[in-house]
Amino acid sequence: MQFAPLIKEIGRGARGARDMTAAQAQDLFGAILDGQVPDMELGAILLSLRIKGESLDEMLAFERAMQARTARIDVPAGPLCVLLPSFNGARKQANLMPLVALLLAREGVPVLIHGRHDFDSRVSPFELLAALGLSVSTDVDQASARLAAERLAVLPLAALNPGLDRLMALRPRLGVRNSGHSVAKLIDPAPGRSVRVVAVTHPEYLDNLGQALPRLTEGGGRALLMRASEGEAYAHLRRRALLMGFFDGQARELHPADTTDIDWPLSPACEASTNATLIQAMLAGREAVPPRILEQVRALAELASS
Repeated sequence: MQFAPLIKEIGRGARGARDMTAAQAQDLFGAILDGQVPDMELGAILLSLRIKGESLDEMLAFERAMQARTARIDVPAGPLCVLLPSFNGARKQANLMPLVALLLAREGVPVLIHGRHDFDSRVSPFELLAALGLSVSTDVDQASARLAAERLAVLPLAALNPGLDRLMALRPRLGVRNSGHSVAKLIDPAPGRSVRVVAVTHPEYLDNLGQALPRLTEGGGRALLMRASEGEAYAHLRRRALLMGFFDGQARELHPADTTDIDWPLSPACEASTNATLIQAMLAGREAVPPRILEQVRALAELASS
């Protein structure tokens, strides 16, 4: 594959750059994931795409290339499997993504937590999961077995898609995120048996991914689009919430945007052991589960109902 002609088109800046065709984008992202792009060309491509931004057709093509290289897990009979991505960790407040997972699993909804962590300035979600006694599966077979037995499994991104894991690992080296961070939110190791949770930090991605998800859920797919909390896939405890569900290509508001924020205390329990203690207290009823979390769990349970 010749990379210079593509760089010439996508590397002309925010105003002068041209979008790739779907076929070009799929071939290019596949080559990136397969490690076939030399370092200098890879850096140019990733920074060009960051400046230009991915078009809808490019994003869908990247997703197809990613899915073709993603391992598959087995989901037990019953509700669909909720896919909770975790790529950020806690910075200023307790990370309640595991609480969402544990509440769903308690209701019999299988949940797969997947992701990676490379932020020195944040508490790793995998440290938190370990403090909660949730061990990381080594491969998809072990994760499938845990879904069947416990309704909850944790799997590193490297076990699902090694090429995407390597691409995301470039963030500290390049200093900025790349297209891999956007497309990773859409990874689906159980097509037709899953609910993708797509949690975004920046409002513009609500529009971009809101356009992509109807296409990606056609033919039986389901997804939840929501604003992330510190980049993690749990609802912000105070912010006005909009939970948009996608059923077989159709969008539906599962929780309308509130007109005002709500007053709810934000716990600064970022450290893994204290964060785990807070989640355990909420599960045991010693602490109240925040209303926003309950709303998210209800929305996901509805999406997962088969």
